[in-house]
Amino acid sequence: MDINLRRMSTPIITGVPQTSSQIVTESIGTTSFKDVLKEQISSASGLNFSKHAVNRVIDRNIDISDEAMERLSEGVKIAEEKGLDDTLILVDQSAYIVSVRNSTVITTISSDELKGNCFTNIDGTVII
Repeated sequence: MDINLRRMSTPIITGVPQTSSQIVTESIGTTSFKDVLKEQISSASGLNFSKHAVNRVIDRNIDISDEAMERLSEGVKIAEEKGLDDTLILVDQSAYIVSVRNSTVITTISSDELKGNCFTNIDGTVII
């Protein structure tokens, strides 16, 4: 029995192709939790959160539900209609200092820190 074997000019590769770790990292992404949180907040509310504000949301475990963000956005609209710029907006048990002109939350304060606190350099307050 004569078996005719031909050599294939194209190599056959089995298994998972090896790629550089940089390509794998770029495809998976190295987005931090803070970056994802900031992106989700801004896309849901139309407001930007400063890096400081995002850190405070995480550190102070502040509620950033869709309802809370909707109410915060409503507070920003009211402040804008009144011609305010740096505004304290109170939503339930949380406070937000917002630059209305830039649509940016500068910092957040939890209910635990509200008592005995003095807010300066603000134009006005909106309670929602």
